[in-house]
Amino acid sequence: MIKVSVLYANEDGKKFDMGYYTSSHIPMVLEKLGSACLRTEVDQGLAGGAPDAPAAFVAMGHLYFDSVEVFQEAFGPHAEAIMADVPNYTDIQPKIQISEIKS
Repeated sequence: MIKVSVLYANEDGKKFDMGYYTSSHIPMVLEKLGSACLRTEVDQGLAGGAPDAPAAFVAMGHLYFDSVEVFQEAFGPHAEAIMADVPNYTDIQPKIQISEIKS
C-alpha cells in the first residue's frame, strides 16, 4: 500500500480554508479517483515540537492506494481539474510525497 501526502507549509501571510478543503475539495478528489482511492485523511497542524512553536504544516491531505501505478492511472486523467481547484482554498504551493506503508 502507498500513501500520497499533500503537504501545505505553514507560511506567514498565506491562506488555507480548511472548511472548503474538507467539504468541497476532498469530496471532489474522491469522486474523480473513484474506488482506486482506498481512504483519505486530513490533518490540521496545531503546533510544532518545541513549546510555542508553530506547526510546520497548516494542513496535510493523505490518499491511500494499492500501488503507485494505481494512483497514477486514477489521478492522471483528472490532474488538471484537481489542481485547478487548489486556488479555491489556498495560495500555498502544495508539496507531494509518495510513501510506502511499512506497518
